[in-house]
Amino acid sequence: QVQLLESAGGWVQAGGSLRLSCEASGGTFSDYTMGWFRQAPGKEREFVATISWNGGSQYYADSVKGRFTISRDNAKNTVALQMNSLKPEDTAVYYCAADYLLAAQAMSVEADHDYWGQGTQVTVSS
Repeated sequence: QVQLLESAGGWVQAGGSLRLSCEASGGTFSDYTMGWFRQAPGKEREFVATISWNGGSQYYADSVKGRFTISRDNAKNTVALQMNSLKPEDTAVYYCAADYLLAAQAMSVEADHDYWGQGTQVTVSS
């Protein structure tokens, strides 16, 4: 059983930056493809970014490409999401997710994942 614990999100003005992190425990971290997803009020949860087991491949939603960067540190069992040039439409609850031995590209199109974090609120004001 893998547990995922996200760092606190926060509030930021448009154009600002935030960094989210997620720490995994209870499994072999490098066996898991990791991803970030988000859900805005009244909307379905959507893909943000995924990263392969060794960090060699990353995939991004078009809406965040060029602004967000996903990274991982297998020695520390963590995955991070650096968010720059934030926009009000980035406001959402952000979730960390893990999939066992799944390709990063496949994870980006799947709705269900093996493990989820509890979610953390990110609010961007205009």
